[in-house]
Amino acid sequence: MIEAKGLTKRYGDFTALNKVSFQVRQGEVLGFLGPNGAGKTTTMKILTCFIAPTEGTAEVHGCNVHSDPMGVRQAIGYLPESNPLYTEMLVLEYLQWVARMRGLEGAQSTQRIRTVVEQAALGDVVTKEIRALSKGYRQRVGLASALVHEPPILILDEPMSGLDPNQAVEIRELIKSIGRERTVIFSTHNLAEAELACDRFLIITGGKIVADDTPLGLRRSAGNRRFVVGFRGGDRAGIESGLRQLPGVGSVRLLEEGAETRFELEPDGALDLREMVFEAAGSSSWPLVELRGETRNLERRFRELTVSETTDPSFGDREDA
Repeated sequence: MIEAKGLTKRYGDFTALNKVSFQVRQGEVLGFLGPNGAGKTTTMKILTCFIAPTEGTAEVHGCNVHSDPMGVRQAIGYLPESNPLYTEMLVLEYLQWVARMRGLEGAQSTQRIRTVVEQAALGDVVTKEIRALSKGYRQRVGLASALVHEPPILILDEPMSGLDPNQAVEIRELIKSIGRERTVIFSTHNLAEAELACDRFLIITGGKIVADDTPLGLRRSAGNRRFVVGFRGGDRAGIESGLRQLPGVGSVRLLEEGAETRFELEPDGALDLREMVFEAAGSSSWPLVELRGETRNLERRFRELTVSETTDPSFGDREDA
């Protein structure tokens, strides 16, 4: 459905995108993640034909962004982060106007508006002015306008930005339901929300793709780097000393002391320490009550992938906030 090849975008001496290539399959919900200034919005603007790449190309639903930009625009629904609504209009008036701009008239327009109003749960506000709506409902209006012409591809730039937790959940569920019928790309800073909504992640930083994986694959790539072991009673100092002497244990940190004592173990390498700790507890008569491995969370993995890269924050505020 979407194939980007070597997308590069330069602004003078600054390179916002550097040879970015990726594919998005039909029916996939893709999370496009990265810090401010990473190149997310620049990529989306190229895919939606708002700007042209300095080098490289992309095909969207079989249409090339260079040779057939109108075909690209007809195949996509786009919700930019700014969500540029005409706030003095009623919701229904605005959707009717968008439908006309998309070439829909008469019964076809009426039917499509009825469908997107239902999809976006706008029935209670359809006769209200847009400026009277909450941020969450304004996002719903933007999504409805992006869907009115039944595009096979939906591109959403930070659709959950600025929403409260309840509103974010509602928009996330709406995106998931839309993703059952069409291809969706959406950018976000919220990894937890993205994990719940997406089939796959692309992580971009410094204008380069640094990860392309499923949420589960991204977690697994971090490895089991932390183990928690708990004991009820016993000689705390002796147990701690014994844990430190186990081969493969890089560090031992006391988490909790009391009726039950818990330690955090980090391996020296990629070892799974659980079997070794279990055997040591049995042979030493340590009163073991807890033993588990924890995969590093997505936020930590995200930082590992992106924090080493440098971006120009002043430029990022203008282009890719």
